[in-house]
Amino acid sequence: MSAARSDILRQSLVISAVVFMVIAAMFGAGVFGGTPVQDLQNGALAADATILAPASRAFSIWSLIYLFMLAYTVWQALPAQRASDRQRRIGYPIAVTAVLNGAWLLAAQFTTLPLTVLTIVLLLVALGATMRLLVRHPPRTATESIFTDVTVGLHLGWVTLATVANITAWLTAEVAPESWSVVADVWGIAVLVAVVLIAAATAIGTRGRLAPALASAWGLIWIGVGRFSGEPESTPVAITAWIAAAIVVAVPLALWATGRRGELPRR
Repeated sequence: MSAARSDILRQSLVISAVVFMVIAAMFGAGVFGGTPVQDLQNGALAADATILAPASRAFSIWSLIYLFMLAYTVWQALPAQRASDRQRRIGYPIAVTAVLNGAWLLAAQFTTLPLTVLTIVLLLVALGATMRLLVRHPPRTATESIFTDVTVGLHLGWVTLATVANITAWLTAEVAPESWSVVADVWGIAVLVAVVLIAAATAIGTRGRLAPALASAWGLIWIGVGRFSGEPESTPVAITAWIAAAIVVAVPLALWATGRRGELPRR
C-alpha cells in the first residue's frame, strides 16, 4: 500500500472511531432508546452510589472532551496533516481510545460491572500510551498541541478519575461486605491519596502538561461537592478531595515554575 493510501486509511479510521464514540455517547445519554448511565447497573454508576462518585455535574466534562475529539478528527483529516510523521504515530492510538470510550458505554448498557471495569482500565492504559507517544514526539506548533496534547490530556485526566469511580462502584455493589460503610471514609481518603500520587506521576511523565491535571482536578472538586452536599455524605472525604484537587494542579505548575519539565528525546 502506498504511503498516500495508508495515510488516507488512517484518517478514515480515526473518523470512523470517533463517530462510533459519539453515537455510543448519545446512546448512553438516553438517545436512540438507550438507558442513561446513572440508571444502569442497578444505579451503581450514579452520582450518589459510592463515597468516591463525583456529583452529577462533573460529567459535563464529557461534552468538552467530545468537542476536542471532534475538533481533532476534523483537523487530522485535513490534507496538510495527511503525511505528518506525528499523526502517523498517534492517529491509530487515538482511534483506539475513541473505540474503547464507546465500548465502555456499550458495556455499561449491556454487560456487567466487572466488564465495565476491564474496559475502562484498557481505556486508561491506551490513553497513557498515547500520551507517552505525544511526549516523546513533541508538537511543532501551538495549534498542534491544542488539537492533540490537550485533547488526549483532558481525556486521560478525566478517565483516571473515572477509573477510580468505576472500580469503587463495582467493589461497593458486588464485592464489599456490609461492614464496608464503617470504614468508607478511611478507605475513600486512602484512595484519594493514591489518586494524587498517580496524578503527580502523570504530571512528571508528561513533562508538566496541564490538561490531565485540570481534568483530574475537576473530578476531584466534584467528588468533594458530592460528599459535602449529597449522599453518601462525608465531610472528611470532601475536604480531602478538594485538597487533592489543589495538589494535582500545583504539581505541573511547579514543574513549569522551576523549569524542571525537560523533554524526552525523539525516537
